[in-house]
Amino acid sequence: MQIYNTLTRKKEEFVPIVPGEAKIYACGPTVYNYIHIGNARPICVFDVLRRYLEYRGMKVTFVQNFTDIDDKIIRKANEENSDYLTVSQRYIEEYKSDAKGLNVRPADVHPLATENIDGMIDMISALVDKGYAYPAENGDVYFSTLKDKEYGKLSHQPIDDLKSGARIAVGEEKKNPLDFALWKGAKPGEPSWISPWGKGRPGWHIECSTMVKRYLGKTIDIHCGGQDLIFPHHENEIAQSECANGVPFAHYWMHNGYINVDNKKMSKSLGNFFTVRDVAEKYGYEPIRFLMISAHYRTPINYSAEIIGQCKASLERLYNCRGNLEFLCAHAPEGAKDGEREIRRSLESHQDKFIEAMEDDLNTADALSALFDLAKDINTKLSISSPPSKDICTFALNLFNELAGVLGLLYRGKNDADEEIEKLIEERAQARAAKDWAKADKIRDELKARRVVLEDTPQGVKWRVE
Repeated sequence: MQIYNTLTRKKEEFVPIVPGEAKIYACGPTVYNYIHIGNARPICVFDVLRRYLEYRGMKVTFVQNFTDIDDKIIRKANEENSDYLTVSQRYIEEYKSDAKGLNVRPADVHPLATENIDGMIDMISALVDKGYAYPAENGDVYFSTLKDKEYGKLSHQPIDDLKSGARIAVGEEKKNPLDFALWKGAKPGEPSWISPWGKGRPGWHIECSTMVKRYLGKTIDIHCGGQDLIFPHHENEIAQSECANGVPFAHYWMHNGYINVDNKKMSKSLGNFFTVRDVAEKYGYEPIRFLMISAHYRTPINYSAEIIGQCKASLERLYNCRGNLEFLCAHAPEGAKDGEREIRRSLESHQDKFIEAMEDDLNTADALSALFDLAKDINTKLSISSPPSKDICTFALNLFNELAGVLGLLYRGKNDADEEIEKLIEERAQARAAKDWAKADKIRDELKARRVVLEDTPQGVKWRVE
């Protein structure tokens, strides 16, 4: 598999540290609010990465953190006259609800920042002892970027260029504007922990370095996240981890592109800010996931009501294909038929194209195209008018579900609306059997109003939603 490595700015063959295993760390949310659609992209994309590596036979250990102590969480708690634990726990649960809706599998470990304070203190102490960090008089501890000769290697910017945009905020006691806080001295009314530098709390960057080391080791295979994290977050992670541990931090860095809304940057001030929950309540979760993987993960994507509607329609095409296949499988004769070996080879060719796309830097856009080509081939070559055998139907259905599953799609089970449709279809069948044509026609008209298309076959009634 080829992966575009942000660190080297080129595609490289993915060679794991331990053959057949992959250790992956993904930066998780700061839990002070519902996740927005921009957050959904890395969650969905790197869930697909995990699924694909497992599909290819690898053992994957996937870790994604929750930042449960942060300035934003403290502000939220103060606004609500609450505390940081109440806020963070509430939005962890809301995240889990949205992630489940998006069919994102839980990480093998979801560590909390507050569960790893001791490890952070140990790493900061090591950096101070090695001369890479310094305590300030106000109780803060800063990483000295000038001491790290490789600082800037992920963002590919000379340190002088990085310094030009850096500032020292009021209350900070940095020696250099680029230096960043590893530990923040306690402030009145804020939660704090005891440390060698006095009471305080960790800086944002140190938590990920500590969790990677604890749960995956000093060096990992893949570190991933949004493009906005390249600098300063991931740059700082590399600096503090490699200076503390003395070994490379991550071999591959993967970053997804931005999401625009109606071709504009998403912003609350522009009134185009949408949470995943907002969109899901109107369109469902699965169209959101479909959108997130419909383009190559490194390219920007655009969200609009029209586009999410197109995603929903595309999904229905796939669901209809699977519904037809399931109907065929239920009524197909046992055994194989002449000529079906060629059909099987044709269907397998789409699997080859799917794998080829995913091997090329997780190209989910081309993989989706391969899935739709498979659906088209199935619809063309397997039909109720010329009933195929159970062997080829089962093969096609398993292959179709397999590829859709790698992308995390087609996970919607029967809902109340589906069951109501099937109940109406059964009532129509009973009306026809009783020669109550008026009732049968009335039910058919009602189904048509719901955009349900019926097809009467010798094997029974098939239905799909247009």
